[in-house]
Amino acid sequence: MALVRYNSAVSKGLSVRQLLIAFSTVLVAAATVAAQRGLQSDPGADVAKGIPSPTGRESNGGVEFINPGTPVLSDAELNSQPVPRLPDGHIDLTGPWVGGGTIADIERDGGLKPGELPLLPWAKELRDKRNSKDDPYTACLPMAVLRTNPYPWKFVMGYTSKGLTHIYILHELMDDGTHRVVYMDGRKHPAAPLPSWLGHSIGRWEGDALVVDTVGFNDKFWFDRHGTPHTEQLHIVERYTRPNYGTLLNDVTLEDPGAFARPVKLQFRARLMRPDRETGTGDLMEFICNEDNQYGSAGGFKPGTGAGNNR
Repeated sequence: MALVRYNSAVSKGLSVRQLLIAFSTVLVAAATVAAQRGLQSDPGADVAKGIPSPTGRESNGGVEFINPGTPVLSDAELNSQPVPRLPDGHIDLTGPWVGGGTIADIERDGGLKPGELPLLPWAKELRDKRNSKDDPYTACLPMAVLRTNPYPWKFVMGYTSKGLTHIYILHELMDDGTHRVVYMDGRKHPAAPLPSWLGHSIGRWEGDALVVDTVGFNDKFWFDRHGTPHTEQLHIVERYTRPNYGTLLNDVTLEDPGAFARPVKLQFRARLMRPDRETGTGDLMEFICNEDNQYGSAGGFKPGTGAGNNR
């Protein structure tokens, strides 16, 4: 029966990614219960290369996560075309991209060795006692800046008669339906920004690099499933470059004197999503986090209760 449905769906023009996401939705409840029983997923997943774990799921902190993978360019295709440019001459960073941020552990995902993330004692203690079932992201709250998942995201350039004034960063699974705004019109940060999930971002071009400076965060989100915390003193500077057709690099300077002993440098790598065979481009699909969300009820817990630094 499953094979018949698969063939029928393909005949109607559905993409492989659509089929994988639909299949993943069916498996969420069963996978979460399996995690409660102590099942562990196989290693080998690589989000930036669109490679799921061999079982199609990952286990973290006692919670099972579906990871069907998203089709991306192969290694052989990364230099298959020139790096495109926007009409104004700047490098085209649009995407969609897969990867390019942290998921399970910002220390490891950002290129550091174990123990190199300079957390203050209180922050390390809090991270080590957190459980991913309490992650605010599981309650359809926003992901952290620098955080990603196995699904695509993209930059959307906003032009007016004055040129590029805004850049919007959209994630297929941002979950709460929000979007990140990078102001490109020359404005400065507010003197006293209202603390928010995604902060206040201003950007500028430095040659072929897009530099994004962000302050004004609240302390509610987690950097990763591990529960790495931060404070409202957090300041992030991102430097996006596109060294070839299929790769996006994000070189990050992370500074938070309330949670880190010193500034830290990280690097994340994303890969271009494989274009659709019919349209020739990649698109984000609709995802509504609260629509038929069985995540918490299947596992017997109330997700997202860990927002903030009180736990």
